Amino acid sequence: MEEKNLERIHVINEMLLELAVGNFYYRIERSSNNDEVEALIMTLNMFAEEMQNANIHQRILNSSKIPLDIAQMSFVLNQTSLIQMVNANASGILSYSNDTFIGKPFTSFLENESALKWDTVIKQFYEKNLFETSTQLKFKTKEGLSIPKTVYISLFQNLKGTENWLLLTVIHHSSYKEQLDLNLKGKINNKAINFPNSKKNNLKQKVKLSYEDIRKIRTGYDRIVNNVEMEFPSLREFALELGTNEFKLKYGFKALYGITVHRFLIQERLRKAQMLIQYSDDSIKSIAYAVGFKSMPHFSRVFKKMFNYTPSDLRNYHNIKDNKL
Repeated sequence: MEEKNLERIHVINEMLLELAVGNFYYRIERSSNNDEVEALIMTLNMFAEEMQNANIHQRILNSSKIPLDIAQMSFVLNQTSLIQMVNANASGILSYSNDTFIGKPFTSFLENESALKWDTVIKQFYEKNLFETSTQLKFKTKEGLSIPKTVYISLFQNLKGTENWLLLTVIHHSSYKEQLDLNLKGKINNKAINFPNSKKNNLKQKVKLSYEDIRKIRTGYDRIVNNVEMEFPSLREFALELGTNEFKLKYGFKALYGITVHRFLIQERLRKAQMLIQYSDDSIKSIAYAVGFKSMPHFSRVFKKMFNYTPSDLRNYHNIKDNKL
């Protein structure tokens, strides 16, 4: 038994190494054991799945109303790790003006130990020809405060296509997500997880979600993300398609993602529309229909409500910007 556990721990160690270099597609095959090691394996598998989804979706899904992992600070570095661009959040969090960052070494805003770690990480990144990876770093504010964060590193070509640059995304993990991860660390194999219902409704009843329920709800999440243009069925029919019931889908989705199914669908449609308006030449009307809206006035109204500008404003801005290049 001890030898078998050592083999399982070895597999866990391999997965951690894979996660460390940015391979969030790695999974450990489940066993029939019901112990702490198996609980850890389940947690790692679910963490990898969350990070895989985060890389694909959460950098774009950026509403402050969603208690999930959200992009907090972003840096663009050239090949020598000099900062070329930085977002406003980074300026606010680290208490420096935007101009202070531009042209400075990224390590100037890290603690000494993290600066040395960064040099090692980025050297290995280029030597191994990686496209994505992640690492833990400690930022230092203007006041000397230490801010430990996970940094996700992605390789891309600059606008001129002359050299490879780095996009650094710092993810903020909400307290709700952390609490959810703690819940998942329990022995949940074939057991239920209790999530409180919406406080708004003051319901005393609790939603009971098994791991299988969570998997089905995540399937629903992925189906929405990948099929925003389709006409979605009623919540009851959608739940039946996923193999669950309306009650678990409705409250389970809200518990896992902090947003209702319908509102998430609208947000994803608007997110895709925003990207198409910026990066395609399709008319705004055709884009609205392409992402599932049946009415232009309705599309324009909800778009402005979410982004604080109209679809036409966004298109005009990018047309002017492109003409200046």
